[in-house]
Amino acid sequence: MTVQVVSLGCRLNISESEAITTMLQGGPPTVVVNSCAVTAEAVRQSRRAVRRLRRENPDARLVVTGCASTIEAEAFAQMSEVDAVVPNAEKLETRHWTQGNVPPAGLSQRHTRAFVAVQNGCDHACTFCVIPQGRGPSRSLTIPEVLRTVEHQLALGVAEVVLTGVDVTSWGGDLPDGPRLGALVSAILTAFPALPRLRLSSLDGVEIDPLLLDLITTEPRVMPHIHLSLQSGDDMVLKRMKRRHTRAQAIALVEQIKARRPEVAIGADLIAGFPTETPEMHASNLSIVQACDVVHGHIFPYSPRPGTPAARMPQVLPAHVRARAAELRIAVAAQRDAWLKTLLGKPAVVLAERDGTGHAGHFASYRTPTGAVPGSLVTCTPTRIIEGLLE
Repeated sequence: MTVQVVSLGCRLNISESEAITTMLQGGPPTVVVNSCAVTAEAVRQSRRAVRRLRRENPDARLVVTGCASTIEAEAFAQMSEVDAVVPNAEKLETRHWTQGNVPPAGLSQRHTRAFVAVQNGCDHACTFCVIPQGRGPSRSLTIPEVLRTVEHQLALGVAEVVLTGVDVTSWGGDLPDGPRLGALVSAILTAFPALPRLRLSSLDGVEIDPLLLDLITTEPRVMPHIHLSLQSGDDMVLKRMKRRHTRAQAIALVEQIKARRPEVAIGADLIAGFPTETPEMHASNLSIVQACDVVHGHIFPYSPRPGTPAARMPQVLPAHVRARAAELRIAVAAQRDAWLKTLLGKPAVVLAERDGTGHAGHFASYRTPTGAVPGSLVTCTPTRIIEGLLE
């Protein structure tokens, strides 16, 4: 082992870990934990990763970066297993990783798709979230900067580019003239007509601009898979979260998208057991799964984060939080199972992964043909579903 970078949490971390890996090449044995702090459990997982990696690599330099290491910098610095802590805001600075002032050689190709970070940070103040403390205010890459990165990835042969960020739909707000995300997506598609697939990571529905909506619903190279940052299906909970959309707005957006492009698969983040959530509010949260046809669900049991307003609100009993999270997962699984059955017998273009599976444009998982080259696009026509995998 010379270099090992372990990513926890979001796709943005994955993208940043690619750059860190490249900068570490040629240096001494180094292990990096790119940590996450989105929940208390994520911080615990980051600590466990540090301890495990130290046991597995007793002689390597072990460095922690990421949101958890910034929000709880002192706690990570005091861990006996840790040699250094790099603040999140500095994690892509060459000086922390290279021997001397050597510029990074670019992103490495370790995945079948390329995660391209177009934005970082967040200007919003959701009452449950500590990520702005770890990432800072929203900062956008310019269109030329993004195009250079996409061009590099296409030169490596990737067939799918995923645009990532902390709050991707806020892209451009800090740039001159305040362009919207639709302008960036349009620029990428125009500059690279041979790019087969462009996918968008988690979107805030209220920030989807008209051009972006048009591209999502009419451009075949934009993947029919939209992951929405819903967080709850209850209006009172959304208000207490300081989210900027209502239940009705979320449902209307999904209905509009599906009316224009029915094959779009909807994903969503949903929090179970937010403070003050009553059984009736939980029922509203459960019902949003069917109302928005959520087939890709990320369910988060609420856990209080010190320093956030929600941590000071009346808390739901932990047993109730766990039970509600389980009910949400069951609801999403039922919605997903019904959707997967509609895909049987229908050919789909699938991006092959290294483990013999792959994802179609709508992000359903398929078993790929024997011998399929990782990173290639293959056509699959499933006849059965085995443990959520189309075969």
